[in-house]
Amino acid sequence: MPPLYRKIATELRKRIISGELSPGDKLPTETQLQDQYDVSRNTVRLATALLLNEGLVESVPGRTGGMVVRERVTLTYHASRAEMPHGLWAESDAWFGEVRAQGHEPTQEFELRIEAVTAAIAERLGVEADSTVAVRRCIRRVNGQPSSVQSSYYPMDLCETVPELLSPRDIPHGTTRLLAERGYQQLGAEDELVAAMPTPEEVTLLRLNPGTPVLHYIRTGFTADRPVRVSVTTFAGDRNRVVYTLGDAEVIARFRDRDSTE
Repeated sequence: MPPLYRKIATELRKRIISGELSPGDKLPTETQLQDQYDVSRNTVRLATALLLNEGLVESVPGRTGGMVVRERVTLTYHASRAEMPHGLWAESDAWFGEVRAQGHEPTQEFELRIEAVTAAIAERLGVEADSTVAVRRCIRRVNGQPSSVQSSYYPMDLCETVPELLSPRDIPHGTTRLLAERGYQQLGAEDELVAAMPTPEEVTLLRLNPGTPVLHYIRTGFTADRPVRVSVTTFAGDRNRVVYTLGDAEVIARFRDRDSTE
């Protein structure tokens, strides 16, 4: 037989997944669960700790708080459509459109940094390790909840040629289009997907529960002569999925449209 705390967690998990307990609903109190299962407070806390680690509940402080069922919004990010030079929207506009199309409300906080680049980013950009780069970072939220952080790295010699990259504000028509207008059209991109446990900064920025992994989506953009940009999007692992479309996207879209009407 599994330990009692796992049995309690399993039964509470079923109630959450079935919808019996909805987002915002409180779990029974520790005392109620102790009485219901005839167990100690420590056993109850082990059970709720499992649900916390799975991201199913969150602990709300205060006298009126307790263990509350979390709203679980899984955003679909279409990597094949995003941030391409021939796209219909700027990078931020494309992300905002994706979120709204899925019935959610997007918000974004932008900041500019000048910092020494890591060895991994330096290798992708083709610059010396510890070189100074411009970092344009967006903290993205869905329904007010942090969902992802995108950091785009640009070498300083490119920033001298395209000074708008050093603007402390978001660029309305996007950096990909801006670079193309200045003669740095990105003709190709290399994508990498790397799963990892979060850094302390990522835990704070994305408000991650213990045990929640992140997905690093790394895109390096190339002109005919050089790499000009590395964008690292860090997705909260419990709130996102990344989709790629290969081949004829219109064929896939027709199938999806037909499937949704049947």
